[in-house]
Amino acid sequence: MRGAPEQHCDKVNVMADSFNFELVSPERLLLSASVTEVVLPGMDGEMTVMAHHAPTMTTIKPGVVTVVTAEGKSDRFVVFGGFADILPEGCTLLAESAVAVSDIDRDDLAQRLQDAREDVADATTDADKQKAQEYLDQLTTLNGAILPA
Repeated sequence: MRGAPEQHCDKVNVMADSFNFELVSPERLLLSASVTEVVLPGMDGEMTVMAHHAPTMTTIKPGVVTVVTAEGKSDRFVVFGGFADILPEGCTLLAESAVAVSDIDRDDLAQRLQDAREDVADATTDADKQKAQEYLDQLTTLNGAILPA
């Protein structure tokens, strides 16, 4: 009986633990904060990072990163590829390009989609065509997720 309340308290504390998160693009540091949770668009699917996460390095596909700060505030950022370095005490996402969802430039996203369509059309090998099509599919999904018609 005495062990049960301690176990429950440990689980509650682990869930509430915060860790350092940084979102960096070539242009600037977009966010450096103490957070309790980060949802990343990994190449193999979305993954949630919390404090004490096992060391992991993963490639990031175009998508939305959702961050919950230690104060409970939720922020969303669009990333256009990159990679994340996850350690038990923190996570750094190095994005090829990133912007807060609230700052999305519809014209920029439309241009990226058009460029991706042209890359598919211009691809000369099956491997290049497949890679270009995957990127176009990711951008199309992202566009639908953040800019509903």
